[in-house]
Amino acid sequence: MPQSFIQPTPVAPLTPDQFTVVLLGTGTPRAYPGAAKPAVAVVAGGQILLFDCGGDTTRQLIESGLMPQRVRDVFFTHHHYDHNAGFPDLFISSWRTHVGVIQGRSQPMRVYGPSRTRDIIGTFHDALAYDRELRVAYNRSEAAGAEVEYTERNAGLMFDEGGVQVTAFEVDHRPVTPALGYRIEFGGRRVVISGDTRPVAATAQHAWQADLLIHDAYQPQWLADLARENPEQAVQVTNPAKYHTTTLEAAQLARDAQVRHLVLTHHIPVPQATPAAEAAYTAGMAELYPGRITVGRDLMRFDL
Repeated sequence: MPQSFIQPTPVAPLTPDQFTVVLLGTGTPRAYPGAAKPAVAVVAGGQILLFDCGGDTTRQLIESGLMPQRVRDVFFTHHHYDHNAGFPDLFISSWRTHVGVIQGRSQPMRVYGPSRTRDIIGTFHDALAYDRELRVAYNRSEAAGAEVEYTERNAGLMFDEGGVQVTAFEVDHRPVTPALGYRIEFGGRRVVISGDTRPVAATAQHAWQADLLIHDAYQPQWLADLARENPEQAVQVTNPAKYHTTTLEAAQLARDAQVRHLVLTHHIPVPQATPAAEAAYTAGMAELYPGRITVGRDLMRFDL
């Protein structure tokens, strides 16, 4: 094959003692440039665990060098579409071999989440039945890779393999219920992903002295300004605030939990990637929380 036909695909190396977090998507249901739908990849113990699976997840895994074919375990915080609509693409892409680069998944995908996860993600899986059957019969894809195994739990230990433990805890994203946050532990280090939530004590408890807390956030003054400037859309603009966490509330929670590093994500609205915009977005946070604060951006990587 002519060399010009081959696009090099960089594949990031994984090591057994590595504990890395990659923000694949830091956006929301609204479409913003530079902010993919929510997803977080956690590399620990030589494996990749995926938390949420927004519509851009497969492409972001490729861009990060982690590759979809390495993903077998997918954890859902809840079932808003911006957190799960990328599942069909990931399911097929992780199963199919990337020729000459990396082998596809030859085992069932393992899906974890709150109650109703089997019904909701199972509907996506059922919709792929025709495609799955063709790939097994005609393309000789591994039949086991066409299946999904489910674990539904609203609290408690979800995953314990290779020295990595994932614990779920319930958060408050009503009217979406149940909704989960996750604590990931490996090698004496701890990462907590809040999911979408109002500030709740459970997050602070599980994030106690965590190395990294990834928390959703919105800027209340910016939302108020948008509502005032667009009164005909005031309800649509301000309603999300009723089941999310302000930047200042996230700072207070991180302070109470003595977190080492707070990373904001699921930005409402997404600030421009400039020092001035980020300073305005995080205004007042440093007075409440003395630790490191990062405005999360797509493909940011944190090595613990």
